[in-house]
Amino acid sequence: MNLLYINWDINPEIANILGIPLKYYGLLFLTGLVLSLNVLKRIYQKEKLSAKAHDALFTYALIGIMVGARLGHCIFYDFDYYSQHPLEIFLPIQQGPDGAYHFTGFAGLASHGGGIGLVIALLLYARKYTIPFMTVLDAIAIVLPLGGTFIRLANLMNSEIIGVPTDVPWAFIFRQVDDLPRHPAQLYEAISYLVIFLLVYFIYRKNIFRIGQGFYFGISILLIFIMRILIEFIKVDQVEFEHGMILNMGQLLSIPFVLLGLFFMIKSILEKGKMKTA
Repeated sequence: MNLLYINWDINPEIANILGIPLKYYGLLFLTGLVLSLNVLKRIYQKEKLSAKAHDALFTYALIGIMVGARLGHCIFYDFDYYSQHPLEIFLPIQQGPDGAYHFTGFAGLASHGGGIGLVIALLLYARKYTIPFMTVLDAIAIVLPLGGTFIRLANLMNSEIIGVPTDVPWAFIFRQVDDLPRHPAQLYEAISYLVIFLLVYFIYRKNIFRIGQGFYFGISILLIFIMRILIEFIKVDQVEFEHGMILNMGQLLSIPFVLLGLFFMIKSILEKGKMKTA
């Protein structure tokens, strides 16, 4: 029966150089960031924003996403542990049973925290380069789902954020976890985010809405977090305290993003309507 399913037994490490692991996660994360920035370069050129501002965006985005995602995981999902091991929050190490610290890489990032960290970093960035904050948010929002696609592919390579057991023909058996066929929840999210990116980028290329009105920010986070809420129903709970919850932590944290996206999307549509009738 197992032959009907996809046997997934990928080693998360590509290579180990002098004790430092090179992992698919980091490679895919960086690939997604670089591709997103390349698309953003075209957007900046089209919107006549400075090349200097675009070049600085990588640093702001990377720091904002990484710090926010790391803090989000440590605070929302594993506060009890990290409150006792604060050194491990910002250093890629973990204390073993022998009391010694070992290099592990960062073994926990939360997308909601990454989103919050990115917004804060972009606020500082917009002030520094005197670009309207809403213009920056709209531009970033167009490529945000593209970056999310690669993050979820990275989760797939790590055999993490797996789905519940199922008998669908495309089920994955995550050999690094167990021998049960499961929903490839990471792949569902990756495909969803890619479709969202293509849709939002298509709307932008057709000049249906101007950047800076909040439409792209609204539609992007609305669709991303609606899919997050839906797919969470077929995911294995990430932490023990989520057992028995009607909505898990990922879903609860997604609700404010959905409401925020809906607000900006409706606001921009109404403003566009007023401009037509003026």
